[in-house]
Amino acid sequence: MRIVEGASEARRTILRRPALDEVEVPEHLRARDRALFGPGLSVEETVARIVRAVRDEGDAAVQRFNEALDGSAPRPLCVAKDEIRAAYRDPAITPELVSALREAAARIRTYHEAQLRHAQHGFHDGGLGQVVRPLQRAGVYMPGSAVVYPSSLLMTALPAIVAGVEEVYVCSAAGPDGRVPAIKLVAAEIAGCAGVFACGGAQAVAALAYGTESVPRVDKICGPGNIFVTLAKRRVIGVTGIDALYGPTETLVIADETADPVLCAADLIAQAEHDEIASPILITDSHPLAERVAIEVERQLKLIPRGPIAAAAFANRGGAVIARDMDEAFDLANEYAPEHMCLLMRDAGNYTERVRNAGGLFVGESSPEALADYIAGPSHVMPTGGSARYASPLTVSDFLKVTSVVALGDADLERLGPAAARIAHAEGLAGHARAIEVRLESR
Repeated sequence: MRIVEGASEARRTILRRPALDEVEVPEHLRARDRALFGPGLSVEETVARIVRAVRDEGDAAVQRFNEALDGSAPRPLCVAKDEIRAAYRDPAITPELVSALREAAARIRTYHEAQLRHAQHGFHDGGLGQVVRPLQRAGVYMPGSAVVYPSSLLMTALPAIVAGVEEVYVCSAAGPDGRVPAIKLVAAEIAGCAGVFACGGAQAVAALAYGTESVPRVDKICGPGNIFVTLAKRRVIGVTGIDALYGPTETLVIADETADPVLCAADLIAQAEHDEIASPILITDSHPLAERVAIEVERQLKLIPRGPIAAAAFANRGGAVIARDMDEAFDLANEYAPEHMCLLMRDAGNYTERVRNAGGLFVGESSPEALADYIAGPSHVMPTGGSARYASPLTVSDFLKVTSVVALGDADLERLGPAAARIAHAEGLAGHARAIEVRLESR
């Protein structure tokens, strides 16, 4: 694990993020795209073609891309209820696993029910107010082929269901055998989703945005995915809503000289194993601690099956930063605005007010980010790429919308109308002014 000293060097190296259009697509995916669309297309152009085809051709295009891009066997897009029930009989779906998923779902539901009590309040005051209503339909995109993420399905679908969304649909790619992984089907059933569709990638996003013969058009699409999914979500903004544009996962650990290097290394590796372009970052004011963490990272990488992937993440976007002091450490962390910020230091709870920009804050040794990934309660779908400066984790509010209400009386019209008409005339909008004046003249 590389170690750099000072804020300037940290910004130039470890804390530098590539822009979305700088993300490198693996060559095997580019070769796949060239075989299907011909040479010379950028990733953005490839995604545009997929989205247009699904918009124009519906199910036929989705199924064509499922087979050509994801290697899925031909099958109906809609996963039948019998197939979902049969998932419980899969040998990998043990009673203990089902129990764990149900416990996680219960905690996620309880947390978001508490959120809802604060988020759903309308008001009416002096003829003005607002009403809060849930969306009617939401689409949950679920990535995962090499790794499946039933936890992400629960963390995305349950906030929508708790918010009162009537229909929550899941899209996830089927494998070469034509099956959506059983554990995803079980998670969808536990969450209470209205349906599951066997499609992935940009074609799934387009299907949810425009609707097809099989896939209902939704009001909002949520969930993380690869660069193709992210660019497709960006392309359909305006046709439908999206939650956010997610990039690779990020974990930033702030630690002082009292931190346990074993725990620091374990927390960094837990996120590094997601992806070769994940960002596992340590910021500390203690050079000896950084060196001990580096040794621990090397040791622990050998203990997990995805060690080579995690090692690549450390080489590509990870490492340790030696700050001048803890003030500089927090300044750098807030500037980076990570998805996850972990505080491993003496009296960690005393430092929470220092954190301004983070998707999730994990305070002390007993609150590892990995625990929150599965069962703590808040959604683990969090802002990445520095968007924690202005964005929030997925919450019930993502599935609620506010309608402003104007219900003024005659006295309000007479009092406010002349000023409104003057402003309308000043803007050159006589029709606006007239709509007010005819009411005033009739009195």
